[in-house]
Amino acid sequence: MTNRQPPTGISGFPVTPLNENGNIDEEALVTNIEFLLEEGLESIFIACGAGEFHNLSRKEYESMVKLVASTVDGRVPLYTGVGGNLTEAIEKAEVSERLGVDGYLIFPPYLIDGEQEGIYEYYKAIVTSTDLNAILYQRSNAISSVETIEKLAEFPQVIGVKDGTGNMELNIELTQKIGNRLGWLNGMPMAEVTMPAYVPLGFNCYSSAISNYIPHISRKFYNALLNDDKQTVHEIYEDVILPINQIRRKRKGYAVALIKAGMEIVGLPVANTVRPPVVPVEEAHYEELKQILKVALENHPPNREVTI
Repeated sequence: MTNRQPPTGISGFPVTPLNENGNIDEEALVTNIEFLLEEGLESIFIACGAGEFHNLSRKEYESMVKLVASTVDGRVPLYTGVGGNLTEAIEKAEVSERLGVDGYLIFPPYLIDGEQEGIYEYYKAIVTSTDLNAILYQRSNAISSVETIEKLAEFPQVIGVKDGTGNMELNIELTQKIGNRLGWLNGMPMAEVTMPAYVPLGFNCYSSAISNYIPHISRKFYNALLNDDKQTVHEIYEDVILPINQIRRKRKGYAVALIKAGMEIVGLPVANTVRPPVVPVEEAHYEELKQILKVALENHPPNREVTI
């Protein structure tokens, strides 16, 4: 029987490491996944936004999912990203099921703004194509109303909603009307910034971009938040979260590229290499991030040795 429990805690969204030729560096990918598992992240989402989902070929997608599934090997729930073109979304859902993952996060359909009926039919087609767990993504051109999500929640495969819009009025309506039938995930860019507003609504899971390179600080922040340790929350905001977020907002695509830069700075095997239309982090911004991470690691040292 499928475990219908939604993810909780801190979810890792690994990047897709690329070598100098622009191909996927599988050895680096395994190393980075192992790092996240060792740091205690509660779930892994592969080939999603941070993993440049939009730029993976079908062959790359399948080989990545297969590799990561064998690496994770059931230690934590493993999710993939599906979406865009409906036919391709269903194909990727079926690949994910065949390769033994736990579920998938559904990205918006390609470009088109649909009516609620169309959004419902889009999600329904994907959700019913497999028995895997499905998480709906409130983002861009696929923002579901309360009524639409209530209808989709009738399918047992639907276990959660991830919010990437920041519409707190809608989030309050959703959590009040649907409650714990679904899991609630904060998927805002640099989700630590907004997590204090989400926790009281029942959001007990979030995707952490910085967990790719400073997961111990993600954990320290989240623990402090849940324990109402306002001083620690303030210090991490001041030292780490807000300064990094300021750099993230300087260029489009930095939500992905800045993660790779941070990973490279702390010595993880990934280059500051991305696929267009995302661009690498500029040298000046890279140096800014480096200085922020030096302060962060001095004020919030990890258990392992990190040299910058």
